[in-house]
Amino acid sequence: MSGAVLLSGAVIFDGESWHHNHALLMRGGSVEIVPEYGSPPYGMDAIRLEGGILAPGFVDMQVNGGGGVMLNDQRDVSAIRTICCAHARFGTTALLATLITDTPAITAEAVAAGIEATEAQTPGFLGLHLEGPHLSIARKGAHDPDLIRPMNAEDLARLIDARRHLPVLLCTIAPESVTPDQVAALAAARVIVSLGHSDCTAAQAHLYAGAGVTVTTHLFNAMSQMGNREPGLVGATLDEGRLSCGLIADGFHVDPTTIRVAMRGKQAPGRICLVTDAMATIGTDMTSFTLNGRTIRRQGGRLTLADGTLAGADLDMISAVRFMHETIGISLEDALKMASTYPAQALGVGASHGRLGAGSRADIVHLSPDLNVQHVWISGKSVYAASSGGPL
Repeated sequence: MSGAVLLSGAVIFDGESWHHNHALLMRGGSVEIVPEYGSPPYGMDAIRLEGGILAPGFVDMQVNGGGGVMLNDQRDVSAIRTICCAHARFGTTALLATLITDTPAITAEAVAAGIEATEAQTPGFLGLHLEGPHLSIARKGAHDPDLIRPMNAEDLARLIDARRHLPVLLCTIAPESVTPDQVAALAAARVIVSLGHSDCTAAQAHLYAGAGVTVTTHLFNAMSQMGNREPGLVGATLDEGRLSCGLIADGFHVDPTTIRVAMRGKQAPGRICLVTDAMATIGTDMTSFTLNGRTIRRQGGRLTLADGTLAGADLDMISAVRFMHETIGISLEDALKMASTYPAQALGVGASHGRLGAGSRADIVHLSPDLNVQHVWISGKSVYAASSGGPL
């Protein structure tokens, strides 16, 4: 055996264009698109697919949990592995395990777990997203207000040090708790800085984009809204060509009409990225769980605190793709880009992730014609097959 695997029999979307009568050749964890052979070369493994679509594996910038586990509650490699495995069955091949606002000690434990997961080359783990604690209490959402606080010099140093050991580190911050100079220092250290959970003005958002912010967290949710005289963080995000943004496309967090307006209005449409903001419920039949000692209930596709506040999402990435294509009405290729190509670019890993072709990783999802996940490969290794009923 050559160690190479040829995938044929499906239409290929490479992250930009469609390829008919071609195959994917996986070898050594990388992939290339080749003309479809009548029969594969001698010694090469071949998998003949019965139609469907081969596309880049999905990249999720915001995953709080999955498989019954929350990173806030279990901060170790086992938890990260469980979360990655839970999301792989829905097509996600690279994710940022996300820690919701917590204590300095718990944050340090999550960072240590992320570093260990990196060293262990945990399949599907791309890095960490620290969502808080340097946010605005006025736009706290489901975050514990008692844990929200300004960034100090020690916080800044710890984040810069963490980035040295992680492939990707994204931090959600608010101008109310972090200075432009601190943002500039983080950006210089290659930390991806995102604005979120903020009541800032549009002028402040533009100022912070100039300081090094490149992303906003879950557009429209937990942020100052767009008004006729004050555009807020929403307006600045849609206007600012330097800003990518996450979007929770589940029909609950953002109204479909609002999504359509945002898609038309964003100055750089390629900067809108699908995120799940998923919690522990993904891949389970859980009806409730706790976060920072508060019960979160799962009902009708929504996750809420007792007062009705949305608390993360009960959403997987292929469901978000279907929602954008079938409900919002965008093309399938645009929906797939929003789940793979665009987030990979926002995270600075667009050369290896979110695309299929020379130099890219063999992170691949096989979708049926009705957009159900049939098979998933991470770095050329099969990690999920619907035909076997679960992970491999």
